[in-house]
Amino acid sequence: MRLARLRPTRAALREMLAIAGPIVLVSLGQQLMGVVDVVMLGRVSAAELAAGGLGNLYFHLTGIAGIGVLLAIDPVVSQAVGAGDDEGVARGVQRGLLLALLVTLLVGLTALPSEWLFTLMRQPAEVTPAAARFVWWSLPGLLPFYLFVALRQVLQAKHLMRPVLLAVLIGNVLNVVLNWVLIFGHLGLPAAGSIGSAQATSIARWVMLASLLWSAWPALGPILTRWRPESFALAPLGRMLAIGVPIGLQFFAEVNAFGLVTIMAGWMGTATLAGHEIALNLASTTFMVPLGVASAASVMVGHAIGAGDTAASQRDAVAALALGVGFMAVMSVVLLLAPGAFARLYTADAAAALIAAGLLPIAGLFQVFDGMQAVASGILRGAGDTTAAMVLHVLSFWGIGVPLSWALAFPLGFGAAGLWWGLSVGLSTAAVLQLARVRTKLRRPVARVTVDLPVVT
Repeated sequence: MRLARLRPTRAALREMLAIAGPIVLVSLGQQLMGVVDVVMLGRVSAAELAAGGLGNLYFHLTGIAGIGVLLAIDPVVSQAVGAGDDEGVARGVQRGLLLALLVTLLVGLTALPSEWLFTLMRQPAEVTPAAARFVWWSLPGLLPFYLFVALRQVLQAKHLMRPVLLAVLIGNVLNVVLNWVLIFGHLGLPAAGSIGSAQATSIARWVMLASLLWSAWPALGPILTRWRPESFALAPLGRMLAIGVPIGLQFFAEVNAFGLVTIMAGWMGTATLAGHEIALNLASTTFMVPLGVASAASVMVGHAIGAGDTAASQRDAVAALALGVGFMAVMSVVLLLAPGAFARLYTADAAAALIAAGLLPIAGLFQVFDGMQAVASGILRGAGDTTAAMVLHVLSFWGIGVPLSWALAFPLGFGAAGLWWGLSVGLSTAAVLQLARVRTKLRRPVARVTVDLPVVT
């Protein structure tokens, strides 16, 4: 398959938009909760903004691998849907929920030493205690978060996104109200700052899960009320882990590369850390669109492979790349034209805003490659090709991006900008390698992913 010579058909683009649109809205809605937290904390002080950003980053760094493990649901369920295998769908969902319980336990344990680790990593002393308490107060929302992720993957594989959209809308409204009460201390409660932000998010996540179960029960009820004994079999669960763990490691490699850069930014002081957090939060927000397109690509490519339609998987891959990369090209121009205006939306602290305004143009330059690597990874996930994608990510970010960030920032003296330029090189390398892998993988028919071995009679 020559991606450069394939044009996405109008039908493929329309179908991709129809599926990707709701997924993108959900991704943006979930990211918006973090944006609101940052903006509201920025109105308290730079220290509270940095504490909330550092705590949220730690929680995200440790939790992202769990999300990746749960994305094993994508190829298993979407390919089962494409093949018309209802029992395969049910088993995939139930095993996904069992994996959600497992990753909740493992990720929860990583939160316990957060304050000690912040101190070890030489983060600002005025930020460390509040950041650690942010992590601890985020723990009650961990289980509903992972269960929500698992059920969301199932519903998007079935093209049933309205319940997910409703749940995210409810969660966002509740998060704003609870932030207003808990961060600033209204309705007779004390002002809790960044800790109040974590408490608000944990409560909102439980409400989101309850809302999703209520509104999607007609689709989820038949799957959740009758558990198949085979769903508890260890061998198929192990095979799902073999699909999901590389996705988790891929996400871990990328997010923790940004996390290590955040730690390095913390070595430069509170204002630099806050400015870095603003730029990172905005770049993460634009990234939600190609990430949503990547999820849609995973579903559509999985459906095509399940149905045995190689040509459709190729058309869907090209359509996804056109949409995801095209959007990020537009956002690249936007960030390059108005970095100062965006920075001032986040904080009234002049020093933090100035640093953010200097970093946002760099973020604008790597937007296209960010979209490319995200969508290519989603395509490979839909094909069940997760190990190769993980290896390419680790090499790009940790073999190139992180060492170059450190060298540019410290020995060469480019400061925070050097951190971002190094990551940009690593990100661009990942994009080129992932795209090459897509071309190789979809050149020929791809076998359906199965975790249940065929019965021999």
